[in-house]
Amino acid sequence: MKCIIVTGGVLSGLGKGITSSSIGCVLRARGVNVTAMKIDPYLNSDAGTLNPFEHGEVFVLDDGGEADLDLGNYERFMDASLTSDHVMTTGKVYGNVIEKERDGHFLGKTVQIIPHITNEIKSMISNVGIKSGAEVVIVELGGTVGDIESMPFLEAMRQMHSEMGHENILFVHTTLVPTLGSLKEQKTKPTQHSVRELRGLGIQPDVIVARCERPLEDSARKKIALFCDVPLEAVVSAPDAKSIYQVPIFLDEQGLPDYLMKRMNINVPKDGLKEWKKFLNKVMNPKHEVKIALVGKYMDQYDSYMSHYEALAHAGAELDTKVTFIRLEAEDIEKDNPKKFLDDADGVLIPGGFGSRGAEGKIEAIKHARMNKVPFLGVCLGFQLATVEFSRNVLQMHDANSTEFDSHTSHPVIDILPEQKNVTRMGATMRLGAQAIVIEKGSKAEKMYGSNEISERHRHRYEVNPHYIDRIQESGLKYTGRSPDGKRMEIFELDGHPFFMGSQFHPEFKSRPQKPAHMHFGLVKAALEFSKKRKM
Repeated sequence: MKCIIVTGGVLSGLGKGITSSSIGCVLRARGVNVTAMKIDPYLNSDAGTLNPFEHGEVFVLDDGGEADLDLGNYERFMDASLTSDHVMTTGKVYGNVIEKERDGHFLGKTVQIIPHITNEIKSMISNVGIKSGAEVVIVELGGTVGDIESMPFLEAMRQMHSEMGHENILFVHTTLVPTLGSLKEQKTKPTQHSVRELRGLGIQPDVIVARCERPLEDSARKKIALFCDVPLEAVVSAPDAKSIYQVPIFLDEQGLPDYLMKRMNINVPKDGLKEWKKFLNKVMNPKHEVKIALVGKYMDQYDSYMSHYEALAHAGAELDTKVTFIRLEAEDIEKDNPKKFLDDADGVLIPGGFGSRGAEGKIEAIKHARMNKVPFLGVCLGFQLATVEFSRNVLQMHDANSTEFDSHTSHPVIDILPEQKNVTRMGATMRLGAQAIVIEKGSKAEKMYGSNEISERHRHRYEVNPHYIDRIQESGLKYTGRSPDGKRMEIFELDGHPFFMGSQFHPEFKSRPQKPAHMHFGLVKAALEFSKKRKM
């Protein structure tokens, strides 16, 4: 097994996740069996209880693991399905070590950061490589070099370099090269200081990925190579991109894959990004455009709905269509006429979420889409609120609601899952991960998926109340996707509407370039037809 360790310097948010994903993409395109894992140096066991305002989207894996959004980028760029093992946090590492101590694993010994915590870190990385069978494991270390939380992880990686040998472990350091002054000079001093900090911890970077506004100038590249003691060909420019899907091309054009494989003594064929370039060309040169309104409650944090944006971009590429987002705060719609916010939209998407804040605004947006025949997709909470809206305004159950928001409603059309009623712990206790779904023959959903049996990822505690299903279906909202035992509603579609669909699951988590999520593809396709009719 070989490892590529990706670290970051100067400040957070430089794009280590995209760098790691892009390295995985270019190596996979050359035929290398590659996987990736993320280290988040916070004390939480996983991302499941983190606020989207603070941490962005929670990405759900097939096995039910709740992870950082970077796992979504790994899966999309490498066309992979990862597991909870591919996520490491300080909380998970320390929890494992404490459990071993309680079990007597270290009997008679004082348990310390070195060697016990560092050994656990190395073991967890090694296990990912063994279980996945990968030739190369890309390990992204979250945070910034110098953070106190990162110290045990960096020490473990220093030890790995000593134990595995220089040929088998390689360090990629992502850093900032700002442009300052009227002359727009690229400043390399932040990079020099960051590398000095890393070297002080016993780690010499092999590659420096320089984040900058425009491509790195030769003079700046030479200065970084000289002062940071890396070969000139290992100083890689990562300028601002119009699309994140350009980054693998940037790395490939600068010869980074060749350098990495030479450094790790891997012999594989050259050019393998042919299909990726076709996809990128569709992303960059669309023939059409549609506007999709995404009505959420975490709109101040762009990353909160990252997988939806990417799934719609994947769908748009397949349809030669640019998807422009109208990002709407649900609470704003509660205060004014929904038409004011949604009149320009060719489609409406209501994503998942928790809590009552903004729920009524989402319901108003759903009503607008239903009444005006605007293509609509509701996901998770959006699926539930569409059931509430239909029950209120079509079935005349005026106080219909979810018991998540109103435990005393006389029409609890959405209720907590039976197995959730006695749950007291919040972390990792929802209905999580990949679940089987059976689709009704002859339905729109069947035509969309091309199958009667599918598997999609879930993250929820509430569901459609079975006592109301017959009444809802009799009025035209049909549940055409269900759990194999028929008890849980998974997909709905509305009679007489060009595209009004919802899913209790999260299709966005399995969307990939050139293999878009079926639901999102259906929304963009319907939005494109809606847009053309409006222009006639």
